[in-house]
Amino acid sequence: MLAVAVLAAGKGTRMKSDLPKVLQPLAGATLVERVLASCSGLAPERQILIVGHQAERVEQSLAHRAGLEFVLQQPQNGTGHAVQQLLEPLANFEGELLVLNGDVPLLREQTIANLLEHHRSSGAAVTLLTARLNDPTGYGRVLTDKDGRVQAIVEQKDADAAQKAVRQINTGVVSADAATLRRWLAGLGNTNAQGEYYLTDIFAMAAGEGRPAQAVGCLSAGEADGANDALQLSVLERRYQRRQAEALMREGVRFADPSRVDIRGSVSAGMDVEVDVDVVFEGRVVLHDGVRIGPFCRLKDVELGAGSVVHAHCDFDGVQAGPDCVLGPFARLRPGTELAEGVHLGNFVESKKTRIGANSKANHLTYLGDAEIGAKVNVGAGTITCNYDGVNKSLTEIGDGAFIGSNSSLVAPVSIGAGATIGAGSVITKDAPADTLTVARAKQLSLNGWQRPAKKPKSP
Repeated sequence: MLAVAVLAAGKGTRMKSDLPKVLQPLAGATLVERVLASCSGLAPERQILIVGHQAERVEQSLAHRAGLEFVLQQPQNGTGHAVQQLLEPLANFEGELLVLNGDVPLLREQTIANLLEHHRSSGAAVTLLTARLNDPTGYGRVLTDKDGRVQAIVEQKDADAAQKAVRQINTGVVSADAATLRRWLAGLGNTNAQGEYYLTDIFAMAAGEGRPAQAVGCLSAGEADGANDALQLSVLERRYQRRQAEALMREGVRFADPSRVDIRGSVSAGMDVEVDVDVVFEGRVVLHDGVRIGPFCRLKDVELGAGSVVHAHCDFDGVQAGPDCVLGPFARLRPGTELAEGVHLGNFVESKKTRIGANSKANHLTYLGDAEIGAKVNVGAGTITCNYDGVNKSLTEIGDGAFIGSNSSLVAPVSIGAGATIGAGSVITKDAPADTLTVARAKQLSLNGWQRPAKKPKSP
């Protein structure tokens, strides 16, 4: 059995933020959400978050995660004190306890699985994930014997000159036998420069019992780095983004510049997908074969059919598009937009809760909201569906093959029949019959003798 405990009680003073450290954002999620995601594939029987600073706020942010348990650490008196809070909730737990840090978001599931595998195969009571740094300043140093087994961990503030020269550092990620760990936790002291209870003291205890901990290194450089301030957080953000872009490029996606894309959710892509610069993906995005995305676009919860093209400066949220659509530039497509094959929505077109049939077009300066539009419809520039009366929203229906003249207003609820033509500049308030020209304009007048007002002279 596996239990996972995430240390998430700290304030994060150096962030200089009212937001708790573990709720700082990284790639569209919080740090702690990234940590929890890194071990979700291991299917732990229990997941426990140790909270402290702004505990209620942290808990509320994770209320959607079923089965997640919360334990309060108050006051926050070191990592050992934090894990001691598990003594009661895990009093009868028999199995492995994996301890993770809530501000280390780039740890790969593969690395954690490798740690657990080494722990199980070695029969050790405790196993530590380590990393080697060229500059280990600020980290606890891992002291090992000639066989590489952990003898102790010394924090930076407690280390002497020789110990500070050690480059193998403690990541804070530990796998331990729960029953043995409970016994060690009960014996922790706080005789150190910080006056805190260090979880790392258990390694000296293990060595003293002739059961030294095993040390397992990270599978890739930098994945166990944490974020203590906004600068470090920005470094982790760019590293995460590069990792995501590289994974997509291995699948064949071509980025104009992989350093100028932000992936804040999940992206799946087919063959021959091209993405230009400064594109942001959020939520769940699916790009089928041959999709091309122009520069300066944001796509959130979007699926684009094969061969579809998105031109520059588009903002899409909740869009389902079929193959061979041509969209933008400067198009804004909002939730509930469903486009069939070959739809064209051009510059400065906005849609919301609208379904558009195959090969229909609205090429510029148009608003389509709460509408059902058939196939091969042509919507002229400046057309709007007037779907909101200030209280309720109503539906506009446009049949197959209809032609809507420029600068028309379709006042819902209203139906435009198949093959109908609406004269430019019309305000349509009643249903328009199929295969018929409908015009609704004020009568044009030319007034002879009318004088344009003249500007009044200024008073002296």
